[in-house]
Amino acid sequence: MVLPVVLIKLIDLVWYQLLANSCHRAARKVRNYGFLFGNSSPPNKPSQQQPPFSFPSVTKCVLEGRDCATIACDIFGALLKSQSVFPYFMLVAFEGGSVIRAFLLLLSCPILLVLDYELKLRVMIFITFCGLRRKDMESVGRAVLPKFYLDNLNLQAYEVLASTGSKFVFTSVPRVMVEGFLKEYLEVDDVIGTELQTVGHYFTGFLSKSGFLVKHRALKEHFGDKKPDVGLGTSSLHDHLFISLCKEAYVVNKEDSKSGSNSVMPRQKYPKPVIFHDGRLAFLPTPSATLAMFMWLPLGIILAIFRISVGIFLPYKIALFLVTLTGLNLSAKGCDNSTSAKPDQEKRGVLYVCTHRTLLDPVFLSTSLCKPLTAVTYSLSKMSEIIAPIKTVRLTRDRKKDGETMQKLLSEGDLVVCPEGTTCREPYLLRFSSLFAELADEIVPVAINTNVTMFYGTTASGLKCLDPIFFLMNPRPGYYVEVLGKLPKDLTCAGGKSSNEVANYIQRKLADALGFECTTLTRKDKYLMLAGNEGIVQDNKRKKP
Repeated sequence: MVLPVVLIKLIDLVWYQLLANSCHRAARKVRNYGFLFGNSSPPNKPSQQQPPFSFPSVTKCVLEGRDCATIACDIFGALLKSQSVFPYFMLVAFEGGSVIRAFLLLLSCPILLVLDYELKLRVMIFITFCGLRRKDMESVGRAVLPKFYLDNLNLQAYEVLASTGSKFVFTSVPRVMVEGFLKEYLEVDDVIGTELQTVGHYFTGFLSKSGFLVKHRALKEHFGDKKPDVGLGTSSLHDHLFISLCKEAYVVNKEDSKSGSNSVMPRQKYPKPVIFHDGRLAFLPTPSATLAMFMWLPLGIILAIFRISVGIFLPYKIALFLVTLTGLNLSAKGCDNSTSAKPDQEKRGVLYVCTHRTLLDPVFLSTSLCKPLTAVTYSLSKMSEIIAPIKTVRLTRDRKKDGETMQKLLSEGDLVVCPEGTTCREPYLLRFSSLFAELADEIVPVAINTNVTMFYGTTASGLKCLDPIFFLMNPRPGYYVEVLGKLPKDLTCAGGKSSNEVANYIQRKLADALGFECTTLTRKDKYLMLAGNEGIVQDNKRKKP
């Protein structure tokens, strides 16, 4: 019963809101400016030239002494450097919806160009949210959008916001798209935005009964006769009406946001570091960038299949040569590191301890060394095991069993382990598990990093079996592998060090090699934040009581 109602409302939106209102506005403009076609002046109308509002730039705002002040602003155009909302709707459509939904939103771009701001938002809201689960929107708002918001945060506007005591954001975009980020990262007290209609656990794509939020009206309703101390907005007429209701008003000019280096938010000044984030898109999906992605997608899939096939069936050197021709850049350093056991010792393999960026880390290490390696991993999909060109062995997260498994593998040959237990995209290293330090004295740290421009090759809530494919779909993916020197014996457990000391030392050594920062965060922390679980695949076979 829901679908017919949605279709009827959609027809009403297109017919009445789009056609009738647009024609009415056009007729009103012709009437108001009819003097241009013969009349010397519009009847009963004074001159249309009103003195423009004049507000100082945000750079003129004094930050000191505002601890008790109240600020009102919008996130788009004021806090963010760009006023365009399309990329963020595209992120919700692609990451929370599907490729088809994202493609439909892209196809709407020509229509959006001829619509006014309100109708443009209504169309994007309908395409993005119609039939979308509330759970998926919450996941995108928690794990995907904050990264892009922070990357586009205007430093000058943020400093004004951070200097005040009470922070209020008024925005015409759906509140669910911005509230989580604003409250968690910018410590905003309240977010007032457009509310969406829901049926059960799904969005309908239409606005709630309160309708489209008009910022200056919402500010009057929220504060009443009391005026906020500071208002922050853009140079548009609507924002002038909004910030003119504040005691002090400042504008964020486009020129300042684009050209001024002071407007760029450096990573070290982020109000809260982004260590974990999810989603497949590694770029801000503007209309032109999204169009380029969809045009590349068919070729990218073919390219990924070719790169995988080459890695599986051809020798290391030939495979490396061919994938390099396709645009993949492998930078290897220190890979002539050879370690052998002493004659009087039992022959054992070398334990390579790597940073973890994607599931392909052991594969590229094996290719760089030009020798077969065995990799141990957790929760590896069947597809990843099938296409892996090296031997892979699953661990169980039972410390005793995993230790026995790794001891056995080391007696058979060289072994690769990623003690972080999960991947991390940002320049941080998670806490290293100390189990590996108890198993071997021949330990070689390996610093690994990746570079992508279109798709991330990792996911916390998506299909992990597609991770290698997405990474290899990038036009020019990059892998950096640096094999560091073998750990001296006096820094291993055999030299009297505890396993925790060894693990922490290697973590710091690898962080220094990559220019990363060490953290005490774990795999559990990552999955609790991004996916709402501990990242453990439950066994379908449960014991009966």
